[in-house]
Amino acid sequence: MRTLAVVGGGVIGLSVAWRAAESGWAVTLFDPAVGSGASWVAGGMLAPLSEGWPGEDAALEFGAASLARWPEFATRLHVLTGAELFTADQTLTVALDGADAVDLRTIAEFVNPHELLRPEGADARDYELRLLDRAGVREVEPGLGRSIRAALLSPAEPAVDNRALVDALRQAAIAAGVELRAEKVSALDELTQDRIVLAAGAASAELWPGLPVRPVKGEILRLRRRPSAPQPPRRVIRARVHGRPIYLVPRRDGIVLGATQYEAGFDTAVTVAGVRDLITDAEAVFPGIGEYEFAEAIAGSRPGSPDNLPLIGALDDRVIAATGHGRNGILGVPVTADAVLALLAGNALPAAAAADPGRFSSAATISAGGLR
Repeated sequence: MRTLAVVGGGVIGLSVAWRAAESGWAVTLFDPAVGSGASWVAGGMLAPLSEGWPGEDAALEFGAASLARWPEFATRLHVLTGAELFTADQTLTVALDGADAVDLRTIAEFVNPHELLRPEGADARDYELRLLDRAGVREVEPGLGRSIRAALLSPAEPAVDNRALVDALRQAAIAAGVELRAEKVSALDELTQDRIVLAAGAASAELWPGLPVRPVKGEILRLRRRPSAPQPPRRVIRARVHGRPIYLVPRRDGIVLGATQYEAGFDTAVTVAGVRDLITDAEAVFPGIGEYEFAEAIAGSRPGSPDNLPLIGALDDRVIAATGHGRNGILGVPVTADAVLALLAGNALPAAAAADPGRFSSAATISAGGLR
């Protein structure tokens, strides 16, 4: 039987290990603390359309390809584990000033003509981004702040519970026969398996020097609803307040509030300034949040890449990269798993072509010592 080592136990590594084991590989996953990294410190937004911007066609198409795979992926996990993953069905991006309102129109005009998700014969209104005025915002989310002047509604962008996803993937991997080893891998050449998938997130460059993946610190807060507090928004709420991006993602017991973004190496300490900014900005968007209970403050290291696209592809004849997803790791799970399974079978997945690691090499080649 072919043997596979997966290095990294976040949602990317777990999904690859599970799918590969189902496909007949003998899989060993190495991680000293499975599911405890950036995957545990996520909001779970699946919003590639709302984040679209003119000129970033590759990122839009990659994200949309993964979003289109999410319903089937979640159904498979539900059948196997009983996990209920979705916590919201739609995304609402709001504008508090005129400049942000103009940006929302720019996004809609860029994204809608692509028809990325719409099945043939489906009603375009069920998939297109829709601009809302003040009255429209009040109608769909009456609890939001009165200072919001416009919004962009994305009917096809849901959110998932990232921690339920981690737990479900762990269960599915074990059920498929994956061996989980609570071990840190110091060098890939010490592994004896036939093939290796490098899915170590922000630490990937430590195992493959020169790989353009770096840690990007992000702080989030988890807030629990008290009986006297208003209900959380039914949709994911995204905004920019004083130039800082913010999101509120509903959970069954409250809200996940995020996220700061710093180039701070592997520092995962939660700062007073980060907490202050998140709460202050959130109150401008959802004033009732002040009545929520403060449940958790946590930070993680997202694996960033220079162009905000992941690195999915062969590094040499034995090692495949599946890393660098940045803030879109949860979104990218289904298409990344499909792409890695295709590579293990000697094929390439067209939807993941833009994520080929060779794009960062002037010679478009990769050596065992890293990019050259």
